[in-house]
Amino acid sequence: MGNFNRRSRHITEGVARAPNRSMYYGMGYQESDFGKPMIGVANGHSTITPCNSGLQKLADAAVEGLKAAGANPQVFGTPTISDGMAMGTEGMKYSLVSREVISDCVETCVGGQWMDGVLVIGGCDKNMPGGMMGMLRANVPAIYIYGGTIKPGHYKGQDLNIVSVFEAVGQFSAGNMSEEDFCQIERRAIPGSGSCGGMYTANTMSSSFEALGMSLPYSSTMANVEDEVVVNVQQAAAVLVEAVKADLKPRDIVTRESIENAVAVIMATGGSTNAVLHFLAIAHAAEVDWTIDDFERVRARTPVLCDLKPSGKYLAVDLHKAGGIPAVMKVLLDAGLLHGDCMTITGRTVAQNLADVPPLRADQDVIRPITAPMYEHGHLAILRGNLATEGCVAKITGLKNPVITGPARVFDDEQSALAAIMARQIKAGDVMVLRYLGPKGGPGMPEMLAPTGALIGQGLGESVGLITDGRFSGGTWGMVVGHVAPEAHEGGTIALVQEGDSITIDAHQLLLQLNVSDEELVRRRAAWTQPAPRYTRGVLAKFARNAASASKGAVLD
Repeated sequence: MGNFNRRSRHITEGVARAPNRSMYYGMGYQESDFGKPMIGVANGHSTITPCNSGLQKLADAAVEGLKAAGANPQVFGTPTISDGMAMGTEGMKYSLVSREVISDCVETCVGGQWMDGVLVIGGCDKNMPGGMMGMLRANVPAIYIYGGTIKPGHYKGQDLNIVSVFEAVGQFSAGNMSEEDFCQIERRAIPGSGSCGGMYTANTMSSSFEALGMSLPYSSTMANVEDEVVVNVQQAAAVLVEAVKADLKPRDIVTRESIENAVAVIMATGGSTNAVLHFLAIAHAAEVDWTIDDFERVRARTPVLCDLKPSGKYLAVDLHKAGGIPAVMKVLLDAGLLHGDCMTITGRTVAQNLADVPPLRADQDVIRPITAPMYEHGHLAILRGNLATEGCVAKITGLKNPVITGPARVFDDEQSALAAIMARQIKAGDVMVLRYLGPKGGPGMPEMLAPTGALIGQGLGESVGLITDGRFSGGTWGMVVGHVAPEAHEGGTIALVQEGDSITIDAHQLLLQLNVSDEELVRRRAAWTQPAPRYTRGVLAKFARNAASASKGAVLD
C-alpha cells in the first residue's frame, strides 16, 4: 500500500519517531506495519443492554476484515445508556448526554491517535448519532456499522417488542389485562440481543445512515443474531480501506443533498421523532446548512410508504425480508424524491447502488408503492405557534384526526404525570403538559415513553394530547408533540401554562397554540422566575450549561 498513513508520517518526524514506534512494538507491530493505514474500531459492546450485548462478534469481525484488507485495526470503546432500561427514571437524563460523550470519544481517539480511518459499531439509540457526529468532526474516512435489530418475542400468537411492555402497563392498570398476561409479556418481549425491533430510534437512525451513504446497502435492517451481520462487517472493513486509499471522507458524503435523502427515508419509513433532533446535530457537525424547517419541507413532498411499528403493523426484520432500505430508496428514487448523484462510502453514487435493486415484490405489503402509500405526506410535522415559537415536532401517523383543543393538565416532571395517568385522572379531551424537561431543564431532554405507553394502553392515545419540551421514544405514537422550544427552563411559553388553560394542537395547520391573550401572557411572564438548576456538578450540570435549544439539535458546541 505504501507508506501513506497519517500516523506513519507523523512518527517519522524528529525525535518523536523512536519512542512512538516503541509503543507500537510493545503491541506486537512489525516494521512493515508502519506503512499500513491505522484504522480505529469504535466498539460499542457492553452487557448493559441487549442492543449492545451482541456487538463484540462484530468488533472481532472488523479486526479480522481490516487485517485481511491490509490495515492495522486499533480498537477503543464507547459507552452506551439503555433508553429502555432508563425510561421513567433519573437515568433517562443521561441518554442524550451519552450522544455527546460518544461523539467526544470517537473524535478524541481518532484525533489523539492520528488514525487514518474509523469504523464505528453501535446498537442502542444514541450510539448512532453520537458515532456519526464524532466521525464528522474527525473527518477521516469512516463507515458506520449497525449492530442489528432484535427479533420479535411471541405470546399468544402476537409478536412482541419493548413497546409492548410499556403499553401493557396501561392495559393492566385499566383492568384490561390479567396479571399473568402482563408478566408473560414482560418476560417474553425481548428474546435476545439486538436493538428495539420497530421503526424506533435505533432502526430509524440505522436506516437513515444507509440512505445518507455512510453504511453499506441492506445493512440497516439485519437482525443481530443472523450471520449476515458478520459478513456485512467484513465487507465494510474492505470498503473502508478502499475509502482510505481514495481519501473519501465523511464530509464528502454528508451534504445537504444526502441529508435530504436520509430525511426522505425517515419520512417514508415512519421513523422516530428523535431523528429531527439528531440530524440537526449531525448537520451541525458536518457544517451543513440545515434547519428544523427543512424537515417540514421534505415531509410535505414525501409519502409514508412503510407499514411499520409503532403506529403500523410490521417490524424491521419484516422490512428486511421485503427488500430493506434499498427497496424503499428505489421507490423514492424512481419518483424523483431522492438525489441519485450523492456519493456513498462504497465509492458509488446512490443511483449506482440502487441500479440493480428489483421492483417491489408482489407478495409483501410492508413497503407500499408510490401510488398507494400509507399516508400522502410524511409523519413528522414541525408545528409553530405561541407555545413553540422556535418550533416543535409532532408525530401524526396512525391518527384519524391530528387535531385537538382541550384543557391543560400541567406537570413539572414525568413521574407526577405518569402517576396521574395510572390513577385514571386523565380523561379524553385533556392536553397534558410535561415541562422543565428540555435540554437545560431536564437536564438532558428525557424521553416520555412511560406516560405515552400508559395512555395507549388505556385507550387514550388518540383522545388525549401530550406536549413536552422533552423528547419521545421512537416507540411513541399518539397525539404527541415534543421538543417544544424555547423550553420551560429558558422561559418559553410552555412555562407559563396554567392548569385548565385551553391548548390547541392542529397538525393540519402546523399549529401549537396556548389560547390565552397576549396581555395575560405578558403578566404571567413578568411573574415567572427561572428555577434553580437541578444539578450543579458533573456531566448533567455541564450539559445543562452548554446545551443549545432543541431547535438547534441540543448540541454543546
